[in-house]
Amino acid sequence: MSTDASSSDANATQILVCAADAVQEGGKGVRFPVTAGGDDGTGFVVRYQGIVYGYLNRCAHVPIELDWAEGEFFESSGLYLMCSTHGAIYVPDSGFCAGGPCRGGRLRPITVVERDQHIYWQPDDYVRPARA
Repeated sequence: MSTDASSSDANATQILVCAADAVQEGGKGVRFPVTAGGDDGTGFVVRYQGIVYGYLNRCAHVPIELDWAEGEFFESSGLYLMCSTHGAIYVPDSGFCAGGPCRGGRLRPITVVERDQHIYWQPDDYVRPARA
């Protein structure tokens, strides 16, 4: 793959998630519809240490959505992502489990790109655009 980001970005399918300013540092994330492994679901984006990260909204412990209210992925300190059901916590920049029942697991990353004041996600072999 080319190391020139502009040429590789131009060749990849990118789907608009939201305006970049809709995702604040350690604040609410933005959900978007996906089809993952043939099942309908959601992905989400959050901002951590100034960088936007995208994940499949599915806990590594039990395959349920993480957010306790729509877009609420961070626990109260804003340092970790937390599953609302069983309290599994994840490191925002890697998706790796930092504690709780997800030990050894990780969130499924979704490639995201921030450009021109917008955030886009890129489908892959497992996470595809939502079915119509």
